[in-house]
Amino acid sequence: MFKNKHFIVALIVAPILAIIAYFGIDIALSEKPQAAKKGETYKLVSKSNCRYTSGLCDMENGDFKIQFRSDALTTEQLALSLKAVIPLQGIKVSLVDHEQDQGSPIAMTATDSSAQQWQVELPAPQSQESWLRVAVQANDSVYYGDTQTVFVVYETLLDQEDE
Repeated sequence: MFKNKHFIVALIVAPILAIIAYFGIDIALSEKPQAAKKGETYKLVSKSNCRYTSGLCDMENGDFKIQFRSDALTTEQLALSLKAVIPLQGIKVSLVDHEQDQGSPIAMTATDSSAQQWQVELPAPQSQESWLRVAVQANDSVYYGDTQTVFVVYETLLDQEDE
């Protein structure tokens, strides 16, 4: 069977054609990235670190990226800071418990002149099912999203006591 030259050529050419077809179809059918249009709204995607007690939560849509950091958490209050890759025009956040549909939005305040660092103090989340809702205005476009508040607690393996 391996003495047939047509069979050997087919073994060499078939994988090459498969790779070319894979990338060709991806180029032909994939959605092309588009710049955000002024006045439009875009959904932010919560990254995986928002689901864990990491103290950080990244949200993004294409090149637009923001990162929340839990600065302080007490039984009454939650201090959050935000870092953005581009200057923001404004940002509002609210904490929503699983029983209610809406929370009152609170505007974050810029902490530097570049409008890329922001902070806010919110009431502490009431349960593990609380959600942080976000609305950000940048470049005359609105980005919105929500994420669970699990990330506001910062825990590491070093924080756990020996059992």
